[in-house]
Amino acid sequence: MKFFTALGAAALAAGALASQASAKDIVIGMMCDRTGPTSVTGTALCPGYHDYVNLYNKQGNMGECKINAHEIDHEYKVPAAVEAYQTYKAEDAVLISPYGTPMVYALVQKMAEDKIPGTSAGFGTALAGNGEAYPYMFPIAASYYSQAAAAVKFAKDKLGGSLKGKKIAYIYYDNPAGTEGIPVLEKLKPQEGYELRTFAVPAPGVEMGPQILDITRRYRADFVISHLFGRAPSVSLKEFKRAGYPLDKILGFVWAGSEGDIQAAGGNEAAEGYNTMHFAGVGQDYPVIQQIKDMYKANGKGDPDAMQYTAYYNRGVFQAAVHIKAIENAVKAKGSCDVTGEQVRDGFYQIKDFTLGGLLPPLQITKKDHEGGGWVRVFQVTKSGYKPVTEWYRDYRHEVSELLIEEIEKAAKK
Repeated sequence: MKFFTALGAAALAAGALASQASAKDIVIGMMCDRTGPTSVTGTALCPGYHDYVNLYNKQGNMGECKINAHEIDHEYKVPAAVEAYQTYKAEDAVLISPYGTPMVYALVQKMAEDKIPGTSAGFGTALAGNGEAYPYMFPIAASYYSQAAAAVKFAKDKLGGSLKGKKIAYIYYDNPAGTEGIPVLEKLKPQEGYELRTFAVPAPGVEMGPQILDITRRYRADFVISHLFGRAPSVSLKEFKRAGYPLDKILGFVWAGSEGDIQAAGGNEAAEGYNTMHFAGVGQDYPVIQQIKDMYKANGKGDPDAMQYTAYYNRGVFQAAVHIKAIENAVKAKGSCDVTGEQVRDGFYQIKDFTLGGLLPPLQITKKDHEGGGWVRVFQVTKSGYKPVTEWYRDYRHEVSELLIEEIEKAAKK
């Protein structure tokens, strides 16, 4: 529904708002990695972001207010991200979208001081899920804490409803993002009765034969939770396949299961059975994706190449839609395009049951819960593509919330 329509009498409301607003761009600072170590993600996700912004602007959903998504490729480097932040701040960006966990750690405090909201969809510090401690950072999707909790639930169901006495392996990229799942797995271990061993994969994640050998031959894991990204997921799948480990006993976190990862692992047939976790739908069977296709068609163009990598492309659409929804709420509340970062922050709190036609889970953001509920959905790789094997779900919410408070208190004492 268009923004003005939601106000009631569409024409009258549009006229009233136009008299108050000045025609101007509303700047979003959009960081990306198109040429660095996670370019497999950025080259699909960032085009999806821009396509949704273009669709939204074309539809005129905020009248004279136009969204300007200013992208800077930081190549997954923290100094470049800090420099980009200063550029966005000088442009009066009302929202900044960091890209990458190290970048969130570098910027989160500064963004709070400057009262500029940002998001870290499915990455960054899990502690930002607690909005009372992190008032200007919004994960807007399942954090690594919530992903770990959901992975335990999935493994439990996969192994017959009980994890008592089962051996769980956690293989992870050895950096701050990779280690974030460990506290949740440790916290749930006594409750569920499983054994846990962790296996670190050093950067750049292209050699892990010894770790896979330990998991499959020495430890003999009953189930593997994989928190790898960049080039590492495809390498791990090849190694697990070579070791004869059943891929349907592996669940990858949200950055370990894109079409690019599957292709690099040898294709769908080679990766058949592998379970992948997502915080936005995969595939193209969503109304908003069809609208973007129609937009290209109306301009005499075919579908963009990035759209075939739906796992990441759709997340770009997801992030843009949530960002613009928060801005739209702020513009509606003020009756003007001239909104501030603080007003956009408050706009996030008006997001409730936002699904974008089924592409998203029922997102609801509150002052306490900046994750929006911590929902995920698991899709399994088949010879013909992805097959959903769960509905949107979440689990161990009490334990995750409890752990957030514990870790925030620890951090405050340092």
